[in-house]
Amino acid sequence: MWQVFQMTRRYDSKIVLLMIASFVIPVAVSLALGFLLSPGNVLTIILWVIAGVLGGVLAMLIILGRRAEKAAYSQIEGQPGAVGAVLRSSLKRGWVGSEMPVAVNGKTQDAVYRAVGRGGVVLISEGPRTRTARMLEEERRMVTRLGGSIAVTVISVGPDADAVPLHKLARRLTRIRPTLTKAEVLAVNNRLNSMTKKLPIPKGVDPMKARPQRGN
Repeated sequence: MWQVFQMTRRYDSKIVLLMIASFVIPVAVSLALGFLLSPGNVLTIILWVIAGVLGGVLAMLIILGRRAEKAAYSQIEGQPGAVGAVLRSSLKRGWVGSEMPVAVNGKTQDAVYRAVGRGGVVLISEGPRTRTARMLEEERRMVTRLGGSIAVTVISVGPDADAVPLHKLARRLTRIRPTLTKAEVLAVNNRLNSMTKKLPIPKGVDPMKARPQRGN
């Protein structure tokens, strides 16, 4: 936990104040409730204070976890493969995604990723919209070939003003209204995988571990 805090503090100058406030406020509220609801009852007041301390510790851990996640993603945001790292490690239950893109522009390193869940099919572009629009449209047409009424949602992660920040991508997927059953999610994902062309990209690419190759 100390290492996580140290890492977060390097990228988030507000973390110390937020953690102090998240601890002090529950303790102060519980202390005030103890005096208001049980004046003169020392044992009850102590129990209220203990409850406040426990609540403060829990709030501190929640704040640290969320800010640490944001700080970690800020280090890879804008790098090729960043969306794949999120799909690999942060997808909520009920969603299926791959760290491998379904379409890549070899010149610009822009890519399109796909996730399938109760909300349907989600196509996620990595890069400016002006450069990823064509790839997105091609992938959308491939999904429509499956037939039926599969909902297709397009999300942009990139430099555009209205793009979804990398650290909010996983939560953005959970807000999509469910339209498929669990069985349909599996069937749609298997069908799409069978229709997807295999890209010549090594599996397991990690943007934080990638290193340029050196010549002899």
